[in-house]
Amino acid sequence: MEYKRLATKIRRIVAVMMVCTLTLVLCTGCAKKTSEDPDSQLVFRMAIVDGESSPIYAGAKEMADKVYEKTNGKIKLVVVTGGALGDERGSVELCSQGDLDIASAANSVLTNWIPEMNILDQAYLWENEQQAHAAVDGPIGDLIEKAALEKLDVHVIGYLESGFRDTFSTRPIKTIDDFKGIKIRTMQNQYHMAAFQSFGAMPTAMPYNEVFTALQQGTIDAAENAVSNCLSNGYYEVTKNITFTKHAFTYIPVMMSNKAWNMIPEDLREPFLEGCKEGYKAERKFLADTNEKAIEELKKKGVTFYDIDIRVLKDAYQKEADRQGFAFNQEWQQAIDEVIAQNPVEEKDS
Repeated sequence: MEYKRLATKIRRIVAVMMVCTLTLVLCTGCAKKTSEDPDSQLVFRMAIVDGESSPIYAGAKEMADKVYEKTNGKIKLVVVTGGALGDERGSVELCSQGDLDIASAANSVLTNWIPEMNILDQAYLWENEQQAHAAVDGPIGDLIEKAALEKLDVHVIGYLESGFRDTFSTRPIKTIDDFKGIKIRTMQNQYHMAAFQSFGAMPTAMPYNEVFTALQQGTIDAAENAVSNCLSNGYYEVTKNITFTKHAFTYIPVMMSNKAWNMIPEDLREPFLEGCKEGYKAERKFLADTNEKAIEELKKKGVTFYDIDIRVLKDAYQKEADRQGFAFNQEWQQAIDEVIAQNPVEEKDS
């Protein structure tokens, strides 16, 4: 009898502790004022999944610095790194519910709520960074912001990015023929997988944290991501070849809950957004610099880099896309076409 009473008491204590822990986690992500004074500083928590060595963190920190500057210290953003406030999908859900001030997530994650965004997951959508940036700075950004407010009750306040993705492999890939039989890890993304299938490779989805071991053990022959990830994740220890496939471009929209947005006084909203914009645009240069430095460092570590005929890869993907009947929202497709038409790529002399 005493044992049963003790067990019941322990269960009650554990339950209370769990509730308290959940409450603490949720409150950690919520805005607060530094005093009851209506003119006191507003502090917002901003969640990112990357660590402090990443260009994503540098961009988020620049957003925080510029917001502080533009609002004369009246708004402070505290950047919380490493997924401490949840993974991308979880943080978006918390933000949508008003339990997290600011979340960030890759465009592919947001298709869970905004399926029209799947058009951004296409392989070889953009020819260069200029087109990719013009899209979110223009008509595609307008569509994302409208849909995010309608479907998630969040305000998109910026666009960080990890940029173009390339291919790391255990053996050299110089032409499309070299992809034949290559087992490559991709995201669980039908468009990325279709691209590598069209090259002759065998794409397989697996958790990000299993990639190094899979490469090391020969379960896969290749992986794909931004070049800087090859350095930061130590892939160069098991893959000595990188091919500039530039097959996809990843955006990381930054979203603020409607609850947090409504705490910002009307006269501070414009300078707040100006600070956000200056910050996330600065991340574009941080990313370019990081990738350049990563290439030089990887070369020192014995990694060889290869260019490849992108036109051949793009044609192969387009045939596979046509075969699978990929179709996208007409309004979003028109916006994509507008961006490409207004930002043509100059033909290089052969």
